[in-house]
Amino acid sequence: MIDYGQFCTVARGAEVLCERWTPLVVRELMCGSTRFNDIRRGVPRMSGSLLAQRLRKLEEVGVVKRVQGTGVSAEYHLTGAGEELRPIVMALGHWGARWIGSRLKRGQLDAGFLMWDIRRFVRLDECPRGRCIVVHFRFTDAPEGERRWWLVVDKGSADLCRDDPGEDATLIVESTVLALTEVWTGDRDAEALIRERRLRVTGTARDARDLWRWLGRSAFAETREAALRA
Repeated sequence: MIDYGQFCTVARGAEVLCERWTPLVVRELMCGSTRFNDIRRGVPRMSGSLLAQRLRKLEEVGVVKRVQGTGVSAEYHLTGAGEELRPIVMALGHWGARWIGSRLKRGQLDAGFLMWDIRRFVRLDECPRGRCIVVHFRFTDAPEGERRWWLVVDKGSADLCRDDPGEDATLIVESTVLALTEVWTGDRDAEALIRERRLRVTGTARDARDLWRWLGRSAFAETREAALRA
């Protein structure tokens, strides 16, 4: 763990939260991931051994508690101290959206993380009840193995599949990773990208229109849009 050698509580707090990857691990826990593999899906470029190390340290300082889950695997949950980090992490995200924005380099684009983020923020209350919605995403420039994704919304839950679930697609979304990321983060409007032919949605006109209401956007997209307007 970082040791700044100061009694100041800013320094002591930074020793816990500001170690590499730690804020993103906390973000994943705040987003509802409790199992090790689910947390790792949110930080795919972090090694499993380093994730285990960070979780142990967070447990040692009382930010995370490890409990036995319903299955074989243990689960990780935020303690009261961990929950108090929520406004700090969210404020950091909003600050980044307002002042840094995206301006993404190719190495910062990640189809897997994008789809995982979309899946966990699907607006289930906006999706039609009593109907299975299957959205097939096709990325034209993602690495092999990450070009095809299926988002399945059924019976009040959303699942993300890399293999064809065997259901007819309600909609097909074809895009570059950058284009869909820009929509998700609030950098660009979906309709504008469709007009530019950087994004294509195939399906009924009504479903294509409702897609963006079903998916929602990043928690920081409104902040990013406001910054762009300003």
